[in-house]
Amino acid sequence: MKTVIVYIGAAVAEIAGCFAFWGWLRLGKPAWWLVPGVVSLILFAYLLTLVETEAAGRAYAAYGGLYIVASLVWLWVVENTRPDRWDIGGACICLVGAAVILWGPRG
Repeated sequence: MKTVIVYIGAAVAEIAGCFAFWGWLRLGKPAWWLVPGVVSLILFAYLLTLVETEAAGRAYAAYGGLYIVASLVWLWVVENTRPDRWDIGGACICLVGAAVILWGPRG
């Protein structure tokens, strides 16, 4: 359960940090948006170190599935664009893949 909570926190931090850059470059927001964006991206990187796995690459790969779901929630909540059935189906496939990577038996 701790891993899922860490991944959710990491996803929010990464998306918020990246959105700060998006806002500055694409939406004409002021440059000071970059300051909380950078802090958020540092928090994201730190949070991924808390995942209980022996290999960083495995933590990052499994995180990808949750990141996709979090991005679609962001799309809906922040950008007011509802995900369609293809978004939801693709996200479900990614979550299954992430679960296999993270919790699959190791030989």
